[in-house]
Amino acid sequence: MSATADHADGKSGGPNLAARLGLEAGWVVQEIGYDDDCDDDLRDAIREVTGEEFVGDDTDEVVDAVLLWFREDDGDLVDAFFDILTDLKAGGVVWLMTPKVGRDGYVETSDIAEAAPVAGLATTSTLSVTDDWSATKLVVPKSGRRG
Repeated sequence: MSATADHADGKSGGPNLAARLGLEAGWVVQEIGYDDDCDDDLRDAIREVTGEEFVGDDTDEVVDAVLLWFREDDGDLVDAFFDILTDLKAGGVVWLMTPKVGRDGYVETSDIAEAAPVAGLATTSTLSVTDDWSATKLVVPKSGRRG
C-alpha cells in the first residue's frame, strides 16, 4: 500500500520530480552546464513547478536556485561553485546534477565533498532524480555567508 519515492520518480517525471528538489512557484532558477545529455523531462518539470524559464550564467538577476549540470571533464568543480555563488541569493540552493555511477562523466562523491567547503558550501542531501542523473543539494551555511 505504500509507494516508494524511487517508484514515483523517473519516467513519469512531472511536477512531483521537481517538487522533490524543494523548488517553488515564482523561483528564478539559473541553469548552468546544459548539454544534449541533460534530462529534458526534469528540466520541464522544474519549469512547470516554478512557472519560470531558466536564466543563464549571463543574468543580472539574483537567483533563488542554481541547477548546475556537471561532468568529470567540465573543469574544476571549485571554480564552478565560486562562479555560481555570484548570482545566488542569501538562503538560495544549488542543485549539483552529476551523472550516476557507471555513466559517462561520473563525478566522484569525494570530489564533491572536498570541493564544496572550499567554495563555502555545505552538502545537505543527494537524490536520485532520473535514470542517469543524481542531484546533490548544496547551501551556504548561515555562519559562512560572505558579504
